[in-house]
Amino acid sequence: MFAIAVKRGASKPDISSAEALKNALLAARAVGYTDPAAGGASGVHFAKIVERLGIAPEIKAKSKFPPPAGFVGTLLVSGEIDLAVQSKPELSSTEGVEIVGPLPGDLGSTTVFAAGVGASSPNGETGKALVRFLASPEAQAVFATHGFDPP
Repeated sequence: MFAIAVKRGASKPDISSAEALKNALLAARAVGYTDPAAGGASGVHFAKIVERLGIAPEIKAKSKFPPPAGFVGTLLVSGEIDLAVQSKPELSSTEGVEIVGPLPGDLGSTTVFAAGVGASSPNGETGKALVRFLASPEAQAVFATHGFDPP
């Protein structure tokens, strides 16, 4: 799930609707997200959202991108940006970041992960054991601590 975050302790903007999100983005001094040109899913999706909201030029003018494979949360913590947009697990991985919430309504997007084992895998039983473990309550608890929502 793609989410909006602020630096821990900062006031949380209203992002409960597309209009509220638009106003929050326009009010921010700087907005951070993954560079869409790098192909990251959250950056590509967010670029489409600001186009849809009709604010692409305004947001582009105040956009900051983390280094390749970097986390946008680091830009929040350093004070370079006011709002961050990235996947919830990526935002949750940076100390000092507070999740405001998911993108509202049909602006949101969820990434679904799946696991399986090929029918002719030479390690089929080991693969099946791994898949069972990934679905276990113990593994799900670990995923939750890292910002993943349970299935």
